[in-house]
Amino acid sequence: MLSPSADPMTRDEKRAGASLAAIFALRMLGLFLILPVFAVHAQDIPGGNDLTLVGIAIGAYGLTQSLLQIAFGAASDRFGRKRVIVIGLLIFAFGSFVAAFAPDIYWIIAGRVLQGAGAISAAVTALAADLTREQHRTKVMAMIGSSIGVVFALSLVLAPVLYKAIGMGGLFGMTGILALAAILLVRYVVPEPPPPEPHATTIPFSRIALDPELLRLNFGIFTLHLAQMAMFVVVPLALVNAGGLALPDHWKVYLPALLLSFVLMIPAIVFGERRQKTKEVFVGAIVTVLATQLGFWLFGGSLWSLAFFLFLFFAGFNILEASLPSMISRIAPPQAKGLALGIYNTTQALGLAAGGFLGGFLAQRLGADAVFVACGLLTLVWLGLGLSMAPLPVRAKEPQPAPQPN
Repeated sequence: MLSPSADPMTRDEKRAGASLAAIFALRMLGLFLILPVFAVHAQDIPGGNDLTLVGIAIGAYGLTQSLLQIAFGAASDRFGRKRVIVIGLLIFAFGSFVAAFAPDIYWIIAGRVLQGAGAISAAVTALAADLTREQHRTKVMAMIGSSIGVVFALSLVLAPVLYKAIGMGGLFGMTGILALAAILLVRYVVPEPPPPEPHATTIPFSRIALDPELLRLNFGIFTLHLAQMAMFVVVPLALVNAGGLALPDHWKVYLPALLLSFVLMIPAIVFGERRQKTKEVFVGAIVTVLATQLGFWLFGGSLWSLAFFLFLFFAGFNILEASLPSMISRIAPPQAKGLALGIYNTTQALGLAAGGFLGGFLAQRLGADAVFVACGLLTLVWLGLGLSMAPLPVRAKEPQPAPQPN
């Protein structure tokens, strides 16, 4: 038996992982950049004083993502991954420019709907599976998942500074430009995928969609992104009102909290991988997210407490965001990884939509505490599902039947 270093990732596998993670990052940056500033900015635009509409504007992206994710994944099977990804990025960029020039909250909602219509997540992850061998696929999926956490972290630091410099229109416009830049990566950096290999058997959609272990993970990504979006309907306002911190200065809270969260995240993931304790680290991260919701609800009345619980949330979020797609790729049958990842990305998008809608609705009618209680209850259900999860399959050992050259 060869050691893991005897069959390393090829040059093309490394290039595929890095470039596809960058494409994800460029697109998700546009989604996340508005989170820390939009709820405050919306107070000064027509219709923006209604937190329900603010929540719809935040969540509309995820709604159209959820409706179109599987369709885009299926189209990529038929017409080619790269072609579908480019079309999706063009739609996303167009929606960004619509939102950039929006005169009121309703046109921003329209722009967000168009942004979400560029639903390429399943096509990108399927392309990652096409371009990597089984023994390295988990690493590439983790790279893509980690890129989302890193971009989320960067957006929280950069958004207040960029908002002060270029305004909300500038943020949306920059989002469109980043999407166009991602098209260049698709065309000129991402390797060409091999022709698809026919499988002896076809796994029915229902078997993957209703698989108990995959359902647990899909519910998890739904809950994680629901909590993330719902929180950022109310947390920026809490930093202004309870914390007494002006919007351009929010980075002073986000940056140290994020840096500390990465200090905690990296050893946790390494420990889980090396000691075969992935489930334990996974459950611990869910507990961390649950603790943040309780903390915001019970103790979120000062700047220091808000900063502390943001740090805990970022730590749990980043661990889970990096781990979940990797876990999906380990559990799903090899011939149904694309379908499993399409369903996963659909439930992720549903979480984004539901979080914006639920956060705005509850904040408008019951106040910020109701948002944290609702997110906490959902996370508690997720914790129960995580504790009862079956042990993950042991990773396939290298080598594969025939090593591939560089």
